[in-house]
Amino acid sequence: MHLAIDVREACSSTRTGKGQWTYGFVSELLNREIELTLFSNSPLPVEWRDVIKKKSDQVHVQHISARGFLWHWKVSSATMKSSEIDFYVSTVSFIVPFLLGKKKSVIPVVHDLIAFRSEPHDRKATFIERLTLRRTLRSARKICTVSNTTKNDLLVRYSFLMADAIVPIFAGPVSQSEIRSSHGKNTILSLGTLCPRKNQLRIIQAYKNLPDEIRSKTELILVGKSGWNDADIVALATSTEGVTWKKYVSDDEVDHLMHTATFLAFPSLYEGFGMPILDAFRIGLSVITSDRGSMKEIAEGSAILVDPESISDLKNSFMRLLEDSHLRHDLSEKGKVRSQDFTWKKTVDLFLDGIR
Repeated sequence: MHLAIDVREACSSTRTGKGQWTYGFVSELLNREIELTLFSNSPLPVEWRDVIKKKSDQVHVQHISARGFLWHWKVSSATMKSSEIDFYVSTVSFIVPFLLGKKKSVIPVVHDLIAFRSEPHDRKATFIERLTLRRTLRSARKICTVSNTTKNDLLVRYSFLMADAIVPIFAGPVSQSEIRSSHGKNTILSLGTLCPRKNQLRIIQAYKNLPDEIRSKTELILVGKSGWNDADIVALATSTEGVTWKKYVSDDEVDHLMHTATFLAFPSLYEGFGMPILDAFRIGLSVITSDRGSMKEIAEGSAILVDPESISDLKNSFMRLLEDSHLRHDLSEKGKVRSQDFTWKKTVDLFLDGIR
């Protein structure tokens, strides 16, 4: 079996969710006896290079020095010309599968259907996904999703899809750091690109509504680069005492913040998976997340679930975890157990079983 994969997002110095997923997925694939062609337009992660040197007969790197549509066109042409490539795996974008059609066996990984929802999203990404996804799904050899929630979303939206054509393969942890021992001062941590869907505005409003006695001893830390429709979020974050917006930080600093926070607040309006939840579970950090979609699916009784559109629900949940150490300990233990259900080994096993 010879797989071709778009790894551009995994090579970014500022990896976001889909980039982190691609990085973890390909890192595990590199441990398998599978022939791979990795398409990128930037240098590969340093930790991949030694592995690739040792497996030069199995792993091939094609650096396509182009951007935008031209990159996708060149990759689709290279894929079609290669008689050795069995499957093209699209981990982020559906442009190459759109161009390939049924000329090559394509396996799209669908993370979410954010582009089809009412919440504001990046306009360019929304336009491209709405243009390319239907044709990609119709011509796909197999479809992978990162959760049962996304599989169900696809089945509801596209009546021509059959359930057995879609394989949920989930995700593994981003971080491999040690389990945390204790936290410092009261800290609420929020991770995610600033945008309405990630719900940072309501997180800040809930924090502002905490009783003065509690808020004066508690810091809210937002980690995430500026996204879209985020002017109100930035304005409130920078004007609210006790709130720190750290923008994009390194993986090491994220690890440090997760090890010292009191809990993770991740009440997103919609997610395909919600990888920060899994990272928090793995190290024993308590989590508040949304009572809907994939977040409820991944949490499965190991987090406090809230109505993400209710500021009072968020505030009350913040107070519970800030004041109740026994509840934090209980959720910490449940989260560590739940995290064992999600590994990159399991994801790749499910992927390979599905396409075989």
